[in-house]
Amino acid sequence: MVKVLVTGASGMLGRAVATVLARRGDDVRVLQRRPSGLTDVDERRGDITDPDAVRAAVSGVDAVVHLAAKVSMTGAWELFERANVGGTTALLAAARRAGVSRFVHVSSPSVAHHGAGLVGVDAEPADPGRARGNYARSKASAELLALAADSPDLAVVAVRPHLVWGPGDTQLVARIVERARSGRLALVGRGTALIDTTYVDNAADALVAALDRAPETGVHGRAFVVSNGEPRTVAELVDRICAAAGAPSPRLRVPVGVARTGGAVVERLWSALRRTDEPPMTRFLAEQLSTAHWFDQRRTREALRWSPRVSMEEGFARLAAARPGDAGDRTDPAGWYS
Repeated sequence: MVKVLVTGASGMLGRAVATVLARRGDDVRVLQRRPSGLTDVDERRGDITDPDAVRAAVSGVDAVVHLAAKVSMTGAWELFERANVGGTTALLAAARRAGVSRFVHVSSPSVAHHGAGLVGVDAEPADPGRARGNYARSKASAELLALAADSPDLAVVAVRPHLVWGPGDTQLVARIVERARSGRLALVGRGTALIDTTYVDNAADALVAALDRAPETGVHGRAFVVSNGEPRTVAELVDRICAAAGAPSPRLRVPVGVARTGGAVVERLWSALRRTDEPPMTRFLAEQLSTAHWFDQRRTREALRWSPRVSMEEGFARLAAARPGDAGDRTDPAGWYS
């Protein structure tokens, strides 16, 4: 039995990780600002940027899985820096002082996305200078900080789950369904770009595997991209999600150039009005929906001794059985960027 702290357990992926750990018999503590809805865990409420809350949460644990983050397509850099960079810094410092031996940092493939397609690549280096948008830049900086903290006493692994989805998803699934039902869902370009995604159970299993393998040579100090390894076109993914929810498939199409230009205009407008809701389009989102991004999973699966147990087909079936559709909360750290 391991005593594990999971941050960000109010989000879909954080809840899934905490549940897997608790079910296998680990002593699980969670830290987040909102209730997690979990049972059989030691729940602590607090902000990841609050040093006192972080120190108390880390005290006495053996390992940490860090998911808490600010996730949004827009917003001031200071907000992302505080939560994603400052929060990670505080947690790493507290973990070292508390004698934590394993630390899994949940990152994002966006830390190495520079606007062009990612086709069959591995986990390329995080690059804050070239990452697109404040979220990606802050996550890139946080990942570099985490990996730099790797030492013989604290084994650190960075895991980048790609586009996590499943029943209860309030980011990818809920946004698609909400827009489809209102007639506002459109494909960017032809919808033929191939992208990887990750069913939530597979992402949770991969994070637990990273926790277990963290002390091993070839695992700690490195970053791994995680996905189902079943690339699908954007059009197929959107159609299957809509079908699972009983929502109409999109009939609208927006040229890529128009989407990118419109995204830039929307970003400026949201910034000028200081709006905090998610915009309908941004430059980064237009790029994500129109360029391929799928990954070579061989190194990840070999190093973590992990493979997906839920196929895309089974995932869509589970989604249909759950009948998703409510927009829900938009702060879940598992969505377009994770």
